[in-house]
Amino acid sequence: MPSSQRSSNAGLAARPKVLLLVETTMAFGRSVLEGISRYRIEKQPWSVQLDLRELMAGPPAWFQSWDGDGIITRNTTPEMLRIIRETEIPTVNLSDIHADQSLPSVINDHDKIGRLAATHLADKGLEHFAFAGFSDHYWSSLRLAGFRNGLAERGIEDASSVHVHQSEWASASQSGWQHQQDQIVQWVRNLPRPVGIFACNDFRGQHVLEACQTAKVSVPDEVAVLGVDNDHVLCDFCDPPLSSIIPAAERIGYQAAVMLDQLMHGHTPEPLHFQIAPLGIAERLSTDVMAIDDEDVAAAIQMIRFRACEGLTVSDILAEVPIARSSLERRFRQYLGRSPQAEIRRVQIKRACQLLRDTELSLVKIARLTGFKHSEYFSVVFKREVHQTPGRYRDASRAKARKPFG
Repeated sequence: MPSSQRSSNAGLAARPKVLLLVETTMAFGRSVLEGISRYRIEKQPWSVQLDLRELMAGPPAWFQSWDGDGIITRNTTPEMLRIIRETEIPTVNLSDIHADQSLPSVINDHDKIGRLAATHLADKGLEHFAFAGFSDHYWSSLRLAGFRNGLAERGIEDASSVHVHQSEWASASQSGWQHQQDQIVQWVRNLPRPVGIFACNDFRGQHVLEACQTAKVSVPDEVAVLGVDNDHVLCDFCDPPLSSIIPAAERIGYQAAVMLDQLMHGHTPEPLHFQIAPLGIAERLSTDVMAIDDEDVAAAIQMIRFRACEGLTVSDILAEVPIARSSLERRFRQYLGRSPQAEIRRVQIKRACQLLRDTELSLVKIARLTGFKHSEYFSVVFKREVHQTPGRYRDASRAKARKPFG
């Protein structure tokens, strides 16, 4: 029904009734909801109806008759857009699957996501680049464009001819992913190497890493893979764990709530379409590579990458790599600017930082998981390398993640 026949603005003086159509099956959607919740706590107590759903689900059966004051949605199918326009309910769109941005919107800055991917992979010394995406999702094409732009700005000559594989999300989600997976395996086999692959999201990144296993292609030595969304569960389930760009999903939710509040009070948001840049990259094993021609150094680095957190020592490396200790030390400093022992420590501390940020594990457990026999010694080494105690690092990381948006 038209807005003139719905609840009057007098209802806004109490608690506005807000409908949230945001998927809870993916980490990005859950983080968006956290941002909306923060706004409600800090600024505006709404009466919220949360419809638990999957991404790209159509409008609920009761949607056309819903009587409320505002909507925040990640689901803007043509049918849903039609109903929103008919009811004239103030709505903020968070979806960028389609190019239609007629509604006020808050979305990721996909160009910056693509450019950040280009920088990260190019900094690894790679010369070949590829992109794996979804042909029926507008945001995927924007990330590809940003990736190409970022490579071109770095003077990489073949940036315009990035090796691209795309397929439809919609068809695979209905008929199964196996056919697409077979196609990705063949695509990976035919790529020049070493190559850096930018996957449009973590879901596609998992597909690429599975394809690499099937094709018996080494990751990250032959293929480095970077995803988007930093879904901790999905990234750590990958083998090896998937590096991922961190979107500002919570800030997107918060800004959407700000915008909806303005709309419900009769104000026009400025700007009407808001793009939010990514926060950075959570680097894991899938892109922990440097393009090194020295076979002995490359073999030693691979050992460190996979076994540093098992308590690997330089003596263990020398037992498997046929090279004198002095020569190994000299070549490591030539290629990496640090000793083999320093590289072992770097990998251990990098993993420790991730565990401190993303888990509630005790220091004793983290020490053991990163190759330290005693938590006291772990704390000493961590403070020396990071210039903070593990506890302070954990607290600071979480405080940064929770900093205010307003």
